[in-house]
Amino acid sequence: MNRTNIRSTIAIVFAMLWTGGMHAQDISQIAKSDPLIITGAVGTQNTYYYSSIGDGYASPMNNMVYANLNISLYGLSMPFSFYYTNDNTSFNYPHISFHISPRYKNWSLHFGQSSMNYSSYVMSMPFNGYGVEYQGDKLRFGAFYGTLRKAINDDPTNPAARSPQYRRNGWGIKLGYGSRGNFLDIYFLRAYDRLKSLDDRWANTVSPQDNMVLGLRGGLSYSDHLSLTANFAVSMLSLDKRGTIVTDDEAERFDKVFDVRYNTIARYAGDVNLNLSYSGFNASVFYRQIQPDYTSLGTYYMSNNYHALGVNLSTVLLRRLSLSASFSGQEDNLTNKQLYTTRGFIYNANASTRFGNLGLAVGYNGYRQLQGDGTAHVNDTTRVNRIMNSLYVTPSYMIAGNHLTHTISLSGSYTNNEDLNPFAIGESDVTTYAVGASYNLGVQDWNMDFTTSLSHQRSDGYQRQYTSDVLSLTTGRSFLKENNLNAQLTLSMCYNEVKNQMKSLSAGADMEVGYTLKKVHVFSLSAGLNKYGDVNVTRRSSNLDDTEFNVGFNYTYTFSLFEIKRKSEKKPEE
Repeated sequence: MNRTNIRSTIAIVFAMLWTGGMHAQDISQIAKSDPLIITGAVGTQNTYYYSSIGDGYASPMNNMVYANLNISLYGLSMPFSFYYTNDNTSFNYPHISFHISPRYKNWSLHFGQSSMNYSSYVMSMPFNGYGVEYQGDKLRFGAFYGTLRKAINDDPTNPAARSPQYRRNGWGIKLGYGSRGNFLDIYFLRAYDRLKSLDDRWANTVSPQDNMVLGLRGGLSYSDHLSLTANFAVSMLSLDKRGTIVTDDEAERFDKVFDVRYNTIARYAGDVNLNLSYSGFNASVFYRQIQPDYTSLGTYYMSNNYHALGVNLSTVLLRRLSLSASFSGQEDNLTNKQLYTTRGFIYNANASTRFGNLGLAVGYNGYRQLQGDGTAHVNDTTRVNRIMNSLYVTPSYMIAGNHLTHTISLSGSYTNNEDLNPFAIGESDVTTYAVGASYNLGVQDWNMDFTTSLSHQRSDGYQRQYTSDVLSLTTGRSFLKENNLNAQLTLSMCYNEVKNQMKSLSAGADMEVGYTLKKVHVFSLSAGLNKYGDVNVTRRSSNLDDTEFNVGFNYTYTFSLFEIKRKSEKKPEE
């Protein structure tokens, strides 16, 4: 079956499901539904940014307009959405998104920019096209066809040209059966780059790829205490679809849906999880393996060439003390073709409790990284051997009254990142101490809050010491009878110092005002001003010479455009 026939078949299936869904409705359900309700929302978000040192960090102007519309016809829901933004620095590539997803009972149709729930190893990105989904009590089904990414064809002579890429199309099917604890799902994806979507000037720069992925996910459970889930996928990826096709009998088994080429690679990925829950105690064990070069063109970047094993534990004691701990180990170089093998171990333990108005949370996090031999022997003088330890404690105390509420929070943490190689001189070692305190006063009679916070952080590294102190004060209040006018103001000051090198100070103010009119119009206005500069007394100029300023305006209007509601049935008088 060629691509044209596949596309036509899927379109016919969608048309049959659309018309069939309209004519096969349950008459009793139609009678209970409102004939027609049209609701929606429109809005805009706009920001302006200015910096005295230039606009290299953010766009000077960012505008976004969106609109949503939902039509409900005798229980059949048909949502529409539109989105436009110029969120980029050069304003040359505006983005427009359109989406319609009518739903009726267990059926859903998708048109435009949409997404589906697939296996994480098969597909995780949205598509721009059309799709259908059915979700029954136990049986579920889905299919889609669309564009996974657009082509980028910037002028190669332009120094600021974006990286070129082909337009990538794809189609997929998923089928599943079972309940939440006992189920089996099958996923299939075909994704491929369109050869003619990229200018010939880029032909030698990037290769068009072709991909077929088959995934399987299942689960078994016993009572409410023990469950087992597994997720597995196999991917066949052609690194360059312009390559020569393999013509032997083994490869021709797939030629109806995928052409196997001499540059095609087959890889697998998967994981298994065992979960136990009993009398407030929870435990889980997992194992994951992703082969080198495993790639699905329906997912974003995915780490590969590693396997990992881990365990998680949690429980609650005396209904007050929550305990949790986890440990996992990971190792790469599965095929022993790398120069070196890297192993990593992550472990943590956390506890939290509350006695009346007093709350307390403590925890420990650790990480260990080791390097071993691969195809080459590790040199002891350059061997990676690192450890990171982190401790934290966060006590809090709250007093609630009829008129005033007081909340005091403290925090402290210690982090040590150390190179354990005996030949190392500590160039990458860092030890960090951080403490903080905050106080919140709530005044119920004024609908007002006051919050002040102070934090100090110090980091000691190789022949360098860095300190940072931050002080902030925030207040907010609600106005008017219905409290539909809200205002908030934040004043902050930050001092940074690199010992014997740099001292800088920044002072800023941020304000935000929001107003809701008749529950359907929502306005918000924000503005921020920040002054900063070098305050080292050894410099000729020690003023806050640099300025950053931003202002934003947002508006949303929600509406009910048209309503024809079902007449309520009157109960007969006794």
